Amino acid sequence: MTDKTENNDSNDIILDSIADGVFTVDRDWKITSFNRAAEEITGISREDAIGQRCCDVFHASICESSCALKDSIATGRPQMNRAVYIIDADGNRVPISISAAVLKNRQGEIIGGVETFRDLSALEELRRELEKKYSFQDIISKNSEMLKIFDILPGIAESDSTVLIEGESGTGKELIARAVHNLSSRCDRPMVAVNCGAIPDTLLESELFGYKAGAFTDARADKPGRFALAEGGTVFLDEIGDISPALQVKLLRVIQERTYEPLGGTESVKADVRIITASNQNLEKMVKAGNFREDLFYRVNVIRVKLPPLRERKEDIPLLVEHFIRRFNNLKKKLIADIAPDALAVLMSYNYPGNIRELENIIEHAFVLCHGTTIHICDLPENLRPLKQQTAVASASLDDLETAFIVETLKKNNWHRNKTARELGMHKTTLWRKIKKLGIKIPNQK
Repeated sequence: MTDKTENNDSNDIILDSIADGVFTVDRDWKITSFNRAAEEITGISREDAIGQRCCDVFHASICESSCALKDSIATGRPQMNRAVYIIDADGNRVPISISAAVLKNRQGEIIGGVETFRDLSALEELRRELEKKYSFQDIISKNSEMLKIFDILPGIAESDSTVLIEGESGTGKELIARAVHNLSSRCDRPMVAVNCGAIPDTLLESELFGYKAGAFTDARADKPGRFALAEGGTVFLDEIGDISPALQVKLLRVIQERTYEPLGGTESVKADVRIITASNQNLEKMVKAGNFREDLFYRVNVIRVKLPPLRERKEDIPLLVEHFIRRFNNLKKKLIADIAPDALAVLMSYNYPGNIRELENIIEHAFVLCHGTTIHICDLPENLRPLKQQTAVASASLDDLETAFIVETLKKNNWHRNKTARELGMHKTTLWRKIKKLGIKIPNQK
């Protein structure tokens, strides 16, 4: 008895010296040992854990569907570095990385399993801090052009001037508009968004300005328009280039005089609103073509913000992918921890005609198909997979992709290393190390 007790004490000392959490189970999934680090991570004492089924102690995200210990015992192979969440004694979700292996006796018979787990809370916090460093309001970017926009948005918000936001569909124009509103003195009043391209022109006037009872057959009572609903706040007119010339005249009056007339009304109504507009078309070209009033253009174009498409800010793709993974984990109650390097390479090489909105849809699609904890190429939409038949890209390593990306950015900046480093969001010495490591040849500058 004394030798057995001494052996158990010796085992406990060894296990307690390990920084990672460690526990063992028998064939009935009951915990037989539980080290000090496991106590600290879970908040559950050794005495309370031993003898309990492991699923009753950990309440992990994979306990019911894809238990690492069960997989290890079923296959006889260890499971390595799975990212999961457990619920600690205080009911908090704790991110951990787990590895599991089979326990056998001297006769080679399976007698249970052992699992080690590492608290990833500090790493998660570091990731959040990194995202915070490259985020402004709800916008995430490390692109140099976007960082310039971040710098000027507070100043734009302080003024009450009309703003025109230009950019392709899906670049985040409404996010910029909301950032301006949230930073302004009008932030405690509503921001009302109107997609002018999605509402038939015959209805758009009544949507914007409201109507009086009797204005048309079904108008049985007064109805306030979007300008009335946004009183004291902000009206965001998205796709303003789609409105008709007749409505352009009425909108011009609102911007000039800050008054409007509801449909069927006879008296003007004061409009205390800030107007932010957006367009995926080049309004200046539309003016020259005679499709947009010049006087209205100059009224909305007091402050212009131009958003680059995602294909011109590809350094943001890994940040955005991480952001969307975390978002969909919360929305869909899943636990996807990462994206495989080859799948990320596919995303980095794609040109995104639908911009950030398309990338978000791609990650949502991957969440539907992904049954593990890592997104792979097979989880991406089919229209992306044929692109990888271009074998030079398909078989490219991450170093190859990084080389191509750095060379492309160097060329864009006329091989100027300092400008390239700023655009890539890295220090110039870091860029120089990468150039040396990847063997990039810099042409002689005359």
